[in-house]
Amino acid sequence: MRCNAIQFSQPGGPDQLKWVEVEVGSPGAGEVLIRHHAVGLNYIDVYFRTGLYPATMPAGLGMEGAGVVEAVGEGVSHLSVGDRVAYASQPPGAYAELRVMPAMNVCVLPDAISFETGAAMMLKGLTAQYLLKKTLPVGGLQSGDFVLFHAAAGGVGLIACQWAKHLGLQLIGTAGSDEKCALAKAHGAAHTINYRTDDFVARVKEITGGKGVKVVYDSVGKDTFAGSLDCLRPFGLMASFGNASGPVDPVAPGMLGPKGSLYLTRQTLFTHISSREATQAMADDLFDVVSSGAVTIRIDQRYALKDVAQAHTDLEARKTTGCTVLTV
Repeated sequence: MRCNAIQFSQPGGPDQLKWVEVEVGSPGAGEVLIRHHAVGLNYIDVYFRTGLYPATMPAGLGMEGAGVVEAVGEGVSHLSVGDRVAYASQPPGAYAELRVMPAMNVCVLPDAISFETGAAMMLKGLTAQYLLKKTLPVGGLQSGDFVLFHAAAGGVGLIACQWAKHLGLQLIGTAGSDEKCALAKAHGAAHTINYRTDDFVARVKEITGGKGVKVVYDSVGKDTFAGSLDCLRPFGLMASFGNASGPVDPVAPGMLGPKGSLYLTRQTLFTHISSREATQAMADDLFDVVSSGAVTIRIDQRYALKDVAQAHTDLEARKTTGCTVLTV
């Protein structure tokens, strides 16, 4: 069986992404064949395309999608042919009409949630889930606590703004324009900071009465890392989970002491969803807040899958807000 997919043969810019025809086999043990209806776009796709994260060439891209199961391999018991499903999963390869992939991270999609919403929310929503529920400072987070979340108007950010409000947290969100700050505020951020016009460290100290926040969630990386540490109260947690502005420079552990005996962690979703049980529990939590209306998945951009190079261009130029889906 053959289908169309996006591949690249060497690291580089969006122009490396090619629309090609590929052979699709049958699912083996522990695998499933999915026909995509929609695919999610994420910054991790850029990391693979540019070579920041290694890939074997020629390589596919894409870590989340939604569609219908067309075949099930031996040993897969939680899925059946015809199921509506969604996933966030390794290895990359969602930029395709059809794909055979490991079944472990594939979840049945509730009927009330559309394919586009499913494709837009899995990687970003599960990321928000593990950050706010699992990546916690000493003593945890209680209602009323301040947290700092960079890129608050992005796909993960807008989900986190809503989920944090649902949990009673006071999320301080940063973004690169007044329009993006307004968007984050409309989605539940208690306070917003335009990092292009304001000193976000000074504003965080002002908002928190000089105390700082218990935790910083930072996917921006190089440009915000040093300032993020200065926003933390003693024993605070710096949770790095991305590097949109570039990788963070090496850190000397000794510098965490004088800043308040801080904690530092680098998180990835795929550690959190390394078992079938963990994946399903996290997905159930996400499905619950979306189905209840506590969290709305905002899709602001749609591109045809074959036009994904333009989607990457816009994403890197920070022209996007909320979630982006690629239609198949």
